[in-house]
Amino acid sequence: MEQNTSQTAHLKTHFFSQDKDFYRSLFSMLVVVAMQNLISYSVNMADNIMLGHYSQQALSGAALVNQIFFMVNQLTVAVGDSLIVISSQYWGQKRTEPVRRIAGTVLRIAFCVGILIIVLCTVFSRQLLGIFTTDPEILDQGEKYLAIIKYTFLLLLLTQVLLATLRSVETVKIAFYISCVSLVINVCVNSTLIVGRFGFPELGIVGAAAGTIISRFVELLIVVVFLLKKDKKLRLFAEGFPPAADAALRSDYVRVAIPIITASMLWAVSVPLQTAILGHLSSDAIAANSVATTFYQYMKVIVMAMSSTSAVMMGKTVGKGDLEEVKAAGRTLSVIDVCIGLVLGSILFFSRGALLSYYKLNETAAILADQLIVIMAAVMVGMSYQMPVGSGIIRGSGDTKFSLYLNMISTWGIVMPLSFAAAFLWKWPIPAVVLCLQSDQIFKGLPIFLRFRSYKWIHRLTR
Repeated sequence: MEQNTSQTAHLKTHFFSQDKDFYRSLFSMLVVVAMQNLISYSVNMADNIMLGHYSQQALSGAALVNQIFFMVNQLTVAVGDSLIVISSQYWGQKRTEPVRRIAGTVLRIAFCVGILIIVLCTVFSRQLLGIFTTDPEILDQGEKYLAIIKYTFLLLLLTQVLLATLRSVETVKIAFYISCVSLVINVCVNSTLIVGRFGFPELGIVGAAAGTIISRFVELLIVVVFLLKKDKKLRLFAEGFPPAADAALRSDYVRVAIPIITASMLWAVSVPLQTAILGHLSSDAIAANSVATTFYQYMKVIVMAMSSTSAVMMGKTVGKGDLEEVKAAGRTLSVIDVCIGLVLGSILFFSRGALLSYYKLNETAAILADQLIVIMAAVMVGMSYQMPVGSGIIRGSGDTKFSLYLNMISTWGIVMPLSFAAAFLWKWPIPAVVLCLQSDQIFKGLPIFLRFRSYKWIHRLTR
């Protein structure tokens, strides 16, 4: 009896992590990554606002290319996340040589993929853009934009792989600084070249593309210089280009990367389809959803930062090999996730009146936007739990297949069929359709909770 009591006390004591360094690393990284994500999101917002002021056709042409960019960006994030999952475990053991070799291999893969994407965008530019519209004027604008933007895809891939490598060893501030510089350069070049100021020609959408490619090049330059001159943890380029991984390390990375990349691309394909569903309902629905999702996306930045930070923290903890600390760290993060969700959902719910006052909407659209924000507030709570736990804790600890299976079933087995039926077959009200589109953010919580409680997601990936 006394032994059981002692064991219970021990379990209670260690329900949360007792490691003070864990909390210091977590919150310092979370703040920096959240700020970086916010700045990055603001870069895209600035492009849309400036092109929107210039020309509707230019804005529409850029929007077409942004559909391709969205797919490339999701691929880039997935490649980087795969690197973080395995490299952070080696970092937990303070072994940087495997991290350098994995990074060397992923950089080579990213370069080849970037070149392939450029070739596809060159040879099939009209066909790719034609998937999204048949308007010849918008297609012409899109082709002008894509002719320059396609080169940024290679720069983006290389930069994000390097930043993911740094993040896996808990170096994150440089990414925030790079995002700030990128925002300033992009806005300055765009405002100069789009409309033609300070003696420069008026280039319209080509000017916007020039701003983007210049900012992407500077991003890559800064991170390379940082790795050459400032970084002391990895010394990635200390002996020239980092060496490639051996066959065993390559196999480890591929085994981790395939489920993550597959899940990311399947989700990326579903996003334009979800947008298309709302786009076929009414102009009021499009306007209301645009307003509601703008606020939601800004809040989502924090959740995405928590997910990314959790992956690094859990990978590092698994790498150290203390099973009880891994469980305690996971429990700590999951409770923090719920608290963050409740705070963000409450902010969104109670501030909706003030937020909507900034928009000039007709009465129908205003009422609809208010209803959608209420739905998004509830969705925010569910997402703030399921995304950081599923993609951060579980996947970050080495279990990459669970998220793949769950996303395949939820997105393509439930959400998409249900949403199509609700919108076009059953003719449900718009708020109900939006709830169907976002429903996976809520119902994924239960299977993720059950998987989390099993602790079967703790996978050692190091050799």
